[in-house]
Amino acid sequence: MRAIIEDFKTLFVNDLAIEIVNLSRATYKEASQLKKNLDDLIKDNQKKIIVDISQCEFIDSTFIGVLVVTWRKLKAEGGKLKLVKPGYFAQSVLHLSGAVENFESYGSVEEALSSFHIPIQDYIKKTTIAPN
Repeated sequence: MRAIIEDFKTLFVNDLAIEIVNLSRATYKEASQLKKNLDDLIKDNQKKIIVDISQCEFIDSTFIGVLVVTWRKLKAEGGKLKLVKPGYFAQSVLHLSGAVENFESYGSVEEALSSFHIPIQDYIKKTTIAPN
């Protein structure tokens, strides 16, 4: 039996949300779901969000637009949006679009958490499944 991997997964660590994007291609089709997820987090008064796009090899302009709009909303409310770096091609698209300058980007979720002064142990507890 093959495990089903969700396209998006949200983890909460202390007062921070991590939106994990499990897509190799992040396009306009998936952008609306990401927007809904991030808007819901902001409506729930979430001010610190990490978006993990490390699995994305390709990101289109619509998906980048959702990230930029969310970054602006959070900034206006005193919050922060940080990215976990995407694959090489997607990183190139972020540079070419000029959007990369808006974001603080990190090589891993652990590095992004550390930038928020969140203990890594709190994240590990959320992602580790206890044996039966």
